[in-house]
Amino acid sequence: MSRIGKLPVVIPANVDAKISDLSIEISGPKGKLEELLVPNVKTEIKEEGGVKQIIVSIDDDCDGEKRARWGLQRSLIANMVTGVVSGFEKKLEINGVGFKAEAKPGELLLNVGFSHQVHYKLPERISAIVEKNVITISGICKQIVGQTAAEIRAIKKPEPYKGKGIKYQDEKIRRKVGKVAKSG
Repeated sequence: MSRIGKLPVVIPANVDAKISDLSIEISGPKGKLEELLVPNVKTEIKEEGGVKQIIVSIDDDCDGEKRARWGLQRSLIANMVTGVVSGFEKKLEINGVGFKAEAKPGELLLNVGFSHQVHYKLPERISAIVEKNVITISGICKQIVGQTAAEIRAIKKPEPYKGKGIKYQDEKIRRKVGKVAKSG
């Protein structure tokens, strides 16, 4: 039995959810998200005690792959509800002498030690805010926010000797000891 899959997803009052044959659409104060439903997993909206909930279920005689998709479907729906209500954000930190970033509408300009400035085009519905050496990536889709942050980090990964580069704010970098000069 999936511990995650059997939990209901509570729909707040300011969120609207619609289920069609192949997809689910959730809209809220921050925007609207649509996701394809996993086949062989039953998704329905129920109202119990004045609280709307999305219930995800499968048949009892399902195999392991269907059970795994059960928990996945419930997690995707829960992330959609959280996204349209409060959104998601990832923080990246730039370390290095002369390294800086600048946010423009739909674009992020990075000076990270290359001979040229890197222009990163942000996906739709994703915004970037730069404060000193911290880049905040925010949006309503958890997957796109995480993918965008990973792509920006990949432009200049932190190196292990001085820690220069772009890293997640809560990431710990394993430091290496540099060369040691031989004595006499």
